[in-house]
Amino acid sequence: MGEMIWSLVILVIGFVLLIKGADFFVEGSSSVAKRLRVPSIIIGLTIVAMGTSLPECAVSVTAALANNNALAVSNVVGSNIFNLMVVCGACALFAPLAVQKDTLKKEFPFSIICAIIMLVFGYLGMTIGRLDGVIMLLLFACFLGWMIKSALNARSNAVEEEEIAILPVWRCIVYIVGGAIAIKFGGDFVVDGASTIASKLGLSQNLIGLTVVALGTSLPELVTSIVAARKNEVDMALGNVIGSNIFNILLVIGVAAAISPIAFIMENVFDIILLIAMSALVWIFAWTKQKIGRKEGIAMLVIYAAYLAYIIVR
Repeated sequence: MGEMIWSLVILVIGFVLLIKGADFFVEGSSSVAKRLRVPSIIIGLTIVAMGTSLPECAVSVTAALANNNALAVSNVVGSNIFNLMVVCGACALFAPLAVQKDTLKKEFPFSIICAIIMLVFGYLGMTIGRLDGVIMLLLFACFLGWMIKSALNARSNAVEEEEIAILPVWRCIVYIVGGAIAIKFGGDFVVDGASTIASKLGLSQNLIGLTVVALGTSLPELVTSIVAARKNEVDMALGNVIGSNIFNILLVIGVAAAISPIAFIMENVFDIILLIAMSALVWIFAWTKQKIGRKEGIAMLVIYAAYLAYIIVR
């Protein structure tokens, strides 16, 4: 019993470090981007997305280094479903999520293609090997290059004023470095705590990854996007979710697989198919009126609740 309580304490401390670390990282990075006159959709798709994806990355890389890769895929798939249905759904309750035509034509379909690539790689040999991981990392590098090019194009045009405080340079550095360190240790604690709890309760690593770990590592996306939506930075809120989902698949799975091959189980295959279906549904919601309204937000939250009930009972 003592070990169980200690594992829960470690898990909670890990989540606190992840959330506060991501918070500082995002604030420092956003301030740097603001100094460089980069628009909020690009900040959301790159810096904020990378900052809020660091917990998933920390957890999956830690798991890969410990040869405990069962958490990697379920953590990413669980986080991506949570980002789409809960983060976007919750944001839509605060303010309609206006979606730019460009995002609908480019980044959103690309996030769906990334999920399909992960499904194909995993299903072919029921494992994502080192070569697959390297291919994903190369795709990630291309995506990053494309985003930087978009940012430079946007800079040459007039840039709107965003509600991001410009911090002194020294504070930006402290926030970014301190945030990254907190995220690293938070990831270690979450993996250790979750793995111990799973084995003590006789739960599968897959279920723990899809629920507890996915919810915990997605809290930065949820907090960041709701704060952005409440400040009417809806571009940043949606960019953060789409960017995070692309980062999670290409960077997180890519790095984890490059470190040690990830074994696939049929549950992973089915969960990724559900992720693709839900992504397509949100994309359709966004296309209809070029925004995700309150009704769609409620529908998304209800679908997520049904999915949660399904994975717990299966």
